[in-house]
Amino acid sequence: MLREIQDVMDLLDSARVRGEDVRCLLDATAVKDVVVQRVKGEEGATDFIKIRIPAGERRGPTFGIIGRLGGIGARPHKLGLVSDADGAIVALACAAKLAKMAARGDGLRGDVIVTTHICPNAPTQPHEPAPFMGSPVDIATMNRYEIDPAMDAILSVDTTKGNWILNHRGYAITPTVKEGYILRTSEDLLDIMRIVSNEPPVVLSITTQDITPYGNGVYHINSIMQPATATKSPVVGVATTASTPIPGSATGANQVFCLEMAGRFCVEVAKAFTAEQCHFYDEKEFARLNTLYGSMTHLQTPGKAQT
Repeated sequence: MLREIQDVMDLLDSARVRGEDVRCLLDATAVKDVVVQRVKGEEGATDFIKIRIPAGERRGPTFGIIGRLGGIGARPHKLGLVSDADGAIVALACAAKLAKMAARGDGLRGDVIVTTHICPNAPTQPHEPAPFMGSPVDIATMNRYEIDPAMDAILSVDTTKGNWILNHRGYAITPTVKEGYILRTSEDLLDIMRIVSNEPPVVLSITTQDITPYGNGVYHINSIMQPATATKSPVVGVATTASTPIPGSATGANQVFCLEMAGRFCVEVAKAFTAEQCHFYDEKEFARLNTLYGSMTHLQTPGKAQT
């Protein structure tokens, strides 16, 4: 994965980079199904990218990797890649790696859909304890372009360094979130994580606030769990993390080897999930929760004020 991470970082580290440049990079890996759509918002425009790496001979479930971020750059205020770019870097590197594997005869047993967006001049916004990167488009628009109904499970990769909740250099995963429920952390994912990192797995704690849609006036650690507000499929966050709070708009903060590990984890999960050897949640237990406590899908909505 190191070569793919470096190639993607080099490509994205430009004030002029666009989605079509990513398509050109992937052309070398023989990926054919790449969709680039330019979308304008109130504070600029961004290029959404959807890449489908088709399955090999056997057909398994479809896996989704979303590179979640506000923008890869904060120009003209900051020059170069910002910390917030991690999600796009990892997702695109995974697409390149999986495509290369398929071309070499190691096609997965199910399709993999990789999505993210490219904006080298995104706005910034206040947030405690470190400033956030903003985005030229809102979260609902991101979810519309980045979530594909065919995704049977999703990893949402996002920079999660601007906090005092988890202070560890590397990457972490969240518990599984499905239809408003924060479920127990997948033991299958923990096993993959310890193998990839050769270290004990690290879990990022999340709250009810984090799994509700942006714009409802409550605190969110960041947007890592926002895909869970717009799908019935299970979502797990893959957070790139630091040992001290780092602003999303900081440059020079992208750690190549940490990104490589996060990317390798995503690829290993894709291999296992499409081969039906990895489960994000216990279906019987989820059904039991719904029987006992009812649906929690109202947490996927903006909600309404109670009188």
